[in-house]
Amino acid sequence: MAIRNLFVTLQAKILRDMERFFNTAGPQQPDIHYTVDPLSRFDLDDVLMLIRQRKYFVLHAPRQTGKTSCMLALRDLLNRQGDFICVYANVEGGQASRDNVKSVVRSTVDTLALKVSQVMGNDPLAEQIRDAVRDVEADSMLSTYLSKLCQALSKPLVLIIDEIDALVGDSLISVLRQIRSGYESRPASFPNSIILCGVRDVRDYRIQTSGKDIVTGGSAFNIKSKSLRLGNFTLGEVRTLYQQHTAETGQSFDEACFPLLWQATEGQPWLVNAVGYEVTWEIRENRDRSVVITPDMIECAIENIIYRRDTHIDILIDKLSEPRVKRVIEPILSNSDEAVEGVVPSDDIQYVADMGLIKVERGQNIRIANGIYREIIPRELTWSTQQVLVQQSQWYQRADGGIDMGKLLTAFQQFYRENSDIWISRFSYAEAGPQLLLQAFLQRIVNGGGYIDREYGLGRKRTDLLIRKPLADGSVKRIVLELKIKRAKDGLETLIEKGLEQTAGYMDCVGSVDEGHLIVFNRDGQLSWDERIWHTLRDFGGRTIVVWGM
Repeated sequence: MAIRNLFVTLQAKILRDMERFFNTAGPQQPDIHYTVDPLSRFDLDDVLMLIRQRKYFVLHAPRQTGKTSCMLALRDLLNRQGDFICVYANVEGGQASRDNVKSVVRSTVDTLALKVSQVMGNDPLAEQIRDAVRDVEADSMLSTYLSKLCQALSKPLVLIIDEIDALVGDSLISVLRQIRSGYESRPASFPNSIILCGVRDVRDYRIQTSGKDIVTGGSAFNIKSKSLRLGNFTLGEVRTLYQQHTAETGQSFDEACFPLLWQATEGQPWLVNAVGYEVTWEIRENRDRSVVITPDMIECAIENIIYRRDTHIDILIDKLSEPRVKRVIEPILSNSDEAVEGVVPSDDIQYVADMGLIKVERGQNIRIANGIYREIIPRELTWSTQQVLVQQSQWYQRADGGIDMGKLLTAFQQFYRENSDIWISRFSYAEAGPQLLLQAFLQRIVNGGGYIDREYGLGRKRTDLLIRKPLADGSVKRIVLELKIKRAKDGLETLIEKGLEQTAGYMDCVGSVDEGHLIVFNRDGQLSWDERIWHTLRDFGGRTIVVWGM
């Protein structure tokens, strides 16, 4: 019996080891990853038509959205169909050489030769042609190579060049212009089609040459016929991905998980997969596939990902220090569009949108792209502040485990009065300093158990915070905070009336709210602190709301 039990255990382990899983690193491999069909994520008929019409075009999308998986699937499809030889090449390796044109072009040719050889079953033809063009000048080496290669191939060449925007300066200009130079010779003596893949559309490149001139990508590559953008997963695709896990393991997801998952990720592929992997593998007790995945588990997984700062998160955090990113993000955080209108270049807005940090939708205000990013950004900007804020839970916590917001906000008023000038000046995003300082103060409080949900965006002229604090009896206390900025030109009573309406509206939207607080940060430097620090109770729409002056 013992031997049989050991055999059953080993057999179960082998089956478990064979399970597919949610992918968070590199291109999809369907034999080991749950996968949304990459060819379904863009208009395949449109792409095939462009290729048949011998067009050169662009596919761009934020990092870790699935571009590489889609292009590899397209390569394999074209090679199976047999009308073309399709080659995928990642030229990111040339980034290390930067403005060394000769090195970058040689690296690009080497990469192409290797990939062509692999697609052709290790046929040495591509590498022989590479060797034959070694002595050609750098500014024509790539075009010469492609010309000779296409003349020697038995079928028209379709070339997919990934990470093209990893190249910079003179090197990028040289590569783009050499690709452009042979366009009229396609398909007999140049690629039938070339697809450039990167984070941004080539038309949005602003390339600085070694002579400090600025060249646009559109002028260096003016043969582009179309730009395609790879979007996020749809809600249906998110469900499809997660249902693959259920179908293969028997582990189900509570239906309430999906609205929460969508709000947190809005279909961003890496985030969708990261939450799936975290909740089904990293939370070890959930490796028991009889456990039903609940919304609380999804929230725990999201919190773990944010706190751990996985690579994807870390890359976004690093971008926050870039001046052009700050110019867009800061007014969103400070709930004011004054700093954007007529000031922030549209190219900066497009740059941040192409990164996937914000969403720019026709007829809608600019906003942070999803719930996880909305949470990450203020947390990261106040990380060091949170670490040095000393909080003792006893003074603000009720006996039932809830938060005494009266005590908490009174304490924050005094802290803000004594320390705001010092602390706000430390923030790189000083315009959003008051909101960030309060959020750092609150984050330190709820880190012991609880969540802060944040809503903010250009044109809203307020920041909505929802604190959810579990109580000892298993219920959850919900507290709404509405943050508004009063500047010298604003009338206080008008601002309060508008804020009360917004606070009550947000409370109605959230539902089952226990408390509502409207916090007005007065940025009028002519007023004394005694005039700025106050609180009062106000009734609006049948609700009692506490209004705090800061």
